[in-house]
Amino acid sequence: MRNEKGDRRERELVNRLDEAGFAVMRAPASGAATTRELPDVLAGDGEVFYAVEAKSSAGDPIYLTGEEVEALVYFSQNFGARPKIGVRFDREDWYFFHPSDLHVTDGGNYRVKKETALSAGDTIADLAAAGEGEANGDDGADVEGVLQAVAQGVLSVEEATEMLD
Repeated sequence: MRNEKGDRRERELVNRLDEAGFAVMRAPASGAATTRELPDVLAGDGEVFYAVEAKSSAGDPIYLTGEEVEALVYFSQNFGARPKIGVRFDREDWYFFHPSDLHVTDGGNYRVKKETALSAGDTIADLAAAGEGEANGDDGADVEGVLQAVAQGVLSVEEATEMLD
């Protein structure tokens, strides 16, 4: 039952991104279906590309393991996409975060509270607007995110350098 809800939410996210003008696909082999580390959703609009790890919850908060986040960042770096954690709480919209913007617990896991998602998360419209800014050479937000990921130990300096080249 739990996977059914997650699958339904991922399909919902794919449809919402498609409606926003992204070419989008759900990675059918993500999660427990494979030993390869794949994001749940890939989306792009020709200017900007995202690898999204999608999580939903009826309650609060949403947790991700350090391994999930590291795998997302690693895949994104190799694929040439921006890593995003997509969260959806019941009766709310989708909100997105760069991994470096998430709270890291003492145990090395990541947490998103509902209040944080509603106040600080990017919307699908924000993701679409990022591509428009990219066309104008405005990629400062990603540089800051990469630097924060290095500071948190999510990325090595070498990995960050490759992402910013």
